[in-house]
Amino acid sequence: MKRKAKSPEDLSISELRRLLMDKRRNVRQERLESYRRTGRVIQLAENQPVELDINPVIETSADEELAPVKKESPRKSWGDRLLLAVEVIAVLGLIGIVLSGFGILRNLNAEFAEALEQPTMAPTPLVMAVVLPSGHTPPDTAGNTRPNEAEIPDHLRPMVQSIKDLPIPPSSPEQAIRIQIPSLNVDAPIVQGDGWEQLKKGVGQHLGSPNPGATGNLVLSAHNDVYGEIFRYLDQLKPGDEILVFTQQRQYTYVVSGTQIVEPTQVEVMAATSSPTATLISCYPYLKDTQRIVVFTDLKN
Repeated sequence: MKRKAKSPEDLSISELRRLLMDKRRNVRQERLESYRRTGRVIQLAENQPVELDINPVIETSADEELAPVKKESPRKSWGDRLLLAVEVIAVLGLIGIVLSGFGILRNLNAEFAEALEQPTMAPTPLVMAVVLPSGHTPPDTAGNTRPNEAEIPDHLRPMVQSIKDLPIPPSSPEQAIRIQIPSLNVDAPIVQGDGWEQLKKGVGQHLGSPNPGATGNLVLSAHNDVYGEIFRYLDQLKPGDEILVFTQQRQYTYVVSGTQIVEPTQVEVMAATSSPTATLISCYPYLKDTQRIVVFTDLKN
């Protein structure tokens, strides 16, 4: 009578283990038979086949799986860090060279632009004056007069000749065009320049002195006994008297602060000032013209 097969639930542990081993043996045997048929097994000896598994499965033990990974050599790690540091330094050096090159290029461009700039024609500074303006010889009986070159020191006459014909600045709305001195009944035009020819036309503004109202010393001069005798009575001015100077745009009022008699060579009275001032100059005394009378004024706020 055929024995009835047990179900897996009825098997003991030992029986289950045996069944699994038999199954594994059968599967292995079938695989060997399959390899033998396909030529993947070489028979070395009887009942000792050798498998040539093309895709062998390498089994590792638990100890091997848990073995620590071999650490990188400290020497190699330090070498990598050194190479990285060298690369960083090289990059920073390159950046520094590029920035330095830009700086050098900027400086070269600035120097080149400065070299291309042409000097602007500027009025001769006041320190270039050798003698005070308006100097002339006293008029004779016929009214004839001429510049008094005797006032110029011999060693400075070449300088006077070199600055004799300075260019007149172009007109602008800020330039002085007229002067009025109410206490002396003076009302006269102002021209640019205080050379011999300019003072024939009216009151001359010294080239290089500022425009009315601007910071600095506005220097105005005129004759006292020829060409209108515009500044004949400057010695009658008193502190507090007003002097009006006009431009095309507005009127400026200067107030007399003092008067002084000086020698023709005392050009320091024309020096620049740190505040808006005006200085009036003329020959003195009347019909002798051996000195100068200088009137100092301050801009009225």
